Amino acid sequence: MSTRLTGLVKVDSKGRITIPQTIRESLGIEAGMLVAMLADTDKKEIIVSPILAENAKVIEIDVSVLDKVGALAKVADKLSELKVDIVASRCASITRGEEGECVFIADMSQSNADVETIRKALENLDIVTQVMIRQFEAPSF
Repeated sequence: MSTRLTGLVKVDSKGRITIPQTIRESLGIEAGMLVAMLADTDKKEIIVSPILAENAKVIEIDVSVLDKVGALAKVADKLSELKVDIVASRCASITRGEEGECVFIADMSQSNADVETIRKALENLDIVTQVMIRQFEAPSF
């Protein structure tokens, strides 16, 4: 069973937040690490996930799928097969029983596949209708 930690933080004038020490320690977040942020504007929610690999190749994968039982599992299985590590995800039904969408933040540093190979592998799944992949560049400070 996972442990749930909560904290209340204030956004400063530059839009920054400080992640409470107990949460940083529990998630292994250290100074200089990258964290992925996935925002859901409808829910007014932000998911923050640490990127643990120092040599991370972070991508955003936006997949439109048929809204069927097991669709998400098929996509996740294919990414796992390609050794693409899902760091964060958000999935929703667009039209119940017809169309769904998943957005993944993933690390492809352990994969031998390139972005085009990943895109084609996902497009070949019978439940996938569209795939868009965007590579992130590590911020320079």
